[in-house]
Amino acid sequence: MESCRRATSDDLGEIVRLAEALRAELGGMRGGALWLARESRPEPLEASYGALFDRDDALVVVGAIDTSVVGFGVVEIESLRTGEQLGSVAELFVDIEARSVGVGEAMANVIIEFCETQQCIGIDTRALPGHRATKNFFEEQGFTARALVMHRSLREPE
Repeated sequence: MESCRRATSDDLGEIVRLAEALRAELGGMRGGALWLARESRPEPLEASYGALFDRDDALVVVGAIDTSVVGFGVVEIESLRTGEQLGSVAELFVDIEARSVGVGEAMANVIIEFCETQQCIGIDTRALPGHRATKNFFEEQGFTARALVMHRSLREPE
């Protein structure tokens, strides 16, 4: 059975394993190289993710099937210039073999509940262009596009 819970420091090894799988999956996609350089957490991953556990303005969750951790998610709360709060889902990832069984939905629900308790006015997340499965997943969870980021590379095509 799928489940989701707040991550603890005991989960750090599994979170790092999953974060490395996330990097491997997204790194080769369109926009992935820039995502790795700009949005992904900096190395060492143990320190980057470990620093999130004690923050009041962040939540790290793990998703599981039975007792096996197969996914993780991170949401951080951003204070807007208006004084309002916005949730920002930095990562939400499930092992490829464990997708489409409800783990992602369970994690998304816990993240949404956390943002509601933080009185956020909304929640943002990102999907790389062409990663249709991610876009579809978030749309199924009630997310809609509010902006598109356009990019022009100044490097020679590889």
